[in-house]
Amino acid sequence: MTRVISAFQGTGLMARALRSMTWLMMKYGGAQGLRLASNLILTRLLYPEAFGLMALVSVVTVGLALFSDIGLGPSIQQNPRGDDPEFLDTAWVIQILRGTGLWLGTCVLALPAAAFYGEPALAYYLPIAGLASVINGFAPTKIETAHRHLLLGRLTALELASQAVGIGGMVILAVLTESVTALVLGAVIQAAARVVLTNLYLPGRGNRFRWNRTVASELMHFGKWIFLSTALWFFTSQGDRVVLGRYLSLEMLGLYNIGYFLASFPTLMGHSVIGGVMIPIYRDRPAHESPENFRKQRLLRAGLAGGIAGMSVVMALIGPALVEFLYDDRYLTSAQIVTLMACAMAPSALAMTYEQAPLAAGDSRSYFIFSTARAVVQIGLILAGVIWYGLFGAILAMGLTSLLTYPVLVWMARRHRVWDPLLDLVFAVLTGALCALALWIHWDEAAGLIGVIS
Repeated sequence: MTRVISAFQGTGLMARALRSMTWLMMKYGGAQGLRLASNLILTRLLYPEAFGLMALVSVVTVGLALFSDIGLGPSIQQNPRGDDPEFLDTAWVIQILRGTGLWLGTCVLALPAAAFYGEPALAYYLPIAGLASVINGFAPTKIETAHRHLLLGRLTALELASQAVGIGGMVILAVLTESVTALVLGAVIQAAARVVLTNLYLPGRGNRFRWNRTVASELMHFGKWIFLSTALWFFTSQGDRVVLGRYLSLEMLGLYNIGYFLASFPTLMGHSVIGGVMIPIYRDRPAHESPENFRKQRLLRAGLAGGIAGMSVVMALIGPALVEFLYDDRYLTSAQIVTLMACAMAPSALAMTYEQAPLAAGDSRSYFIFSTARAVVQIGLILAGVIWYGLFGAILAMGLTSLLTYPVLVWMARRHRVWDPLLDLVFAVLTGALCALALWIHWDEAAGLIGVIS
C-alpha cells in the first residue's frame, strides 16, 4: 500500500499521469452515473421514440463537429508553444469561429436531414441543438492547458457540475413539455454552464480576441490531418446510427441507443482517460529511449487496455439483467443488444493505447491513415451486416473491424517504436476467451437480433 501511495505522490510525470487517470476515471464514472440517473428518470417521463429522434439529432450535430475538428486540443497539448498566451488566444478565436460555423451548418442541414430520415421534427430541433456549438466555442483554453500539464482535479469537478446543471434542466423541461425538446435544450444548458463555470473557477489566464497569422497557419498545418481523421471518426463512432437510422423504426433506434449507452460505458471511458494522459507520456518519455520507459509504458498500457476490455466483458455478462432491473417493459429489447455490443467493443481497447503515439510526435498523417482504414472497413462491414443479418450483423461488424485493421495499427505503432507484440498477444487471447464465454452464456438473447431491421 505504501508503494502504491508513493507512486501517486510528487510532481513527476508518472505521478501526475496516475493522478490524472484517477481524476479522468472519476470524471467519466461520475458523468455516466449522472447520465444513467437522468436516463432512468427520462425513460419514465418520455417514450422510446423520443430517444430515437434524439439519436438522429446527435448524428447530425456530432457529425458536423467531427467534420470540422482541426485538433486544437492535441495541438495545445503537444506544441512547444502550448503555454504561449498568443498561441492560446489564436486557438480560442479559431474555436469560436468553428462553433459559429457548426451552428450555421445545423441550420443548413435541418431540412435535408428531416427529408432523408422522414422525420419533419428534425427541421425544428437541429437549429436549437446547434446553439450548444456556438456556446462551446467560447470555452476557455484553460481546459486544454489543464490537460497539457495533467492537472485535472478542479476541471473534473467543474465538468461534473456543468453536467449536473444540464441534466437538472433536462428533467425539469421533460416534466413541463413531455417531448424531445427537453433532451435538445438540456445539451444547450449544459454547454452554457460549462463555459461559465470554467471561466470563473478554473485557474489560469482568460482568453482575449487576438490573431497571429503564423500561429494560425501552424495550427492549421497540424490540424489538416486531424480534420480528416476526425471526419473519418464520425463514420467509426456514428456510422452505425447513420446506417441503422435508415433501416430501423424510430422506436427500435431508441432501444438500440439505450443498449449502446450501457454497452459503450467502458469504451467511452477509455477514450476519455487515454486521450487525456497518453500524449504527455509518449511526448516526454518515449519508449525507445530506454528499457525503463518501455517497461513503464507496457505496464500502463496493460492496465488501461486490460481494464477497459475487462469492464466490457463484465457489462456483456450482466447487461441483460441490468436492463431488466433498471428499465420498464417497454425497453426490454435493449437487453438483447447489450451483450453483443459490449463484446464487439472490447477489442478496440488495444488500439486506444497506441493511437496517441503519432499525435504526441506531431505525426497526424499516420493517425489519419489508420483512421481511414478503420472507417472504410467498419462502414463496409456494417452495411453488409445489416443486409445479410440485420441488427446482429451490424453490431458484429464493429468487432470484426478491430481484427481486420490490426495490421494498419501495427504499422503505425512500429513507425513510432511503441509496438508491443507480447502484450497484444496476451490481450487478444484473454479478451477473446472472455467474450466467447459471455456470448455462450447469453447466446439466445444475442441471436434474437438476427434479421431485426424494423
